[in-house]
Amino acid sequence: MISLSLIGSIIGINVVYVSIFTLRLILMIKGRRGVASLLAMLEVFVYLLGLNLVLQNLDNPFNMAAYCLGFGLGVYAGSRIEEYLALGYIVVQVIVNSVETNLAMNLREKGYGVTAWEADGKDGKRLVLQVLVKRKNERRLMETLGKMSPQAFIISHEPKSFKGGFWVRLTEGRKL
Repeated sequence: MISLSLIGSIIGINVVYVSIFTLRLILMIKGRRGVASLLAMLEVFVYLLGLNLVLQNLDNPFNMAAYCLGFGLGVYAGSRIEEYLALGYIVVQVIVNSVETNLAMNLREKGYGVTAWEADGKDGKRLVLQVLVKRKNERRLMETLGKMSPQAFIISHEPKSFKGGFWVRLTEGRKL
C-alpha cells in the first residue's frame, strides 16, 4: 500500500537534509567552520529521521524513489539558497581595448575598489581593471560594466584569501 503522507515526509526530509548538507559544504569551503559545525549537527539529525523512515518501509520501492527524488530536489534547493545568500567575494578582471577610458574612475565613483594597469594585447595596448566585490553585488557590477563598456572582456573568479590593501582594512573584524 502506498502512503502519500509517508512519501511526502521522505521527500520533504531529504530536501531539508540535502539543502543543509549543501550549505554546510559551501560554508566549510569558505572557512566558516563554526557555522558549518552547527549545521552538521542539524544535518545528521534530519538525515537519521529520513533514513529511519525509509529503512522501516523498505518493502515499498516508492519510498526509495521518494528518497532519491528528495535528494535531487535538496541539491537544487541548497544551491539556490547559497546563491541567494551570495557569501564571500569575487574578483572581476575587466580588459578593455582602449587605454584612454575613464572606466576605472567611473567604477570608483560608484564605490568599487579598482586597480588598473596597462597591458599588451594581441592588437595593441589594453587597460586591465581588477575589481574586488561582494558576491551579492556581482550582478550589479556586471550590469554597470555592460552599460559602460559593452565590448569589454570580463573574467570573474572567487579568491580563496587576500591580504593587504584597502579592502582588508575595510573588512577587518568582519568574516570574509
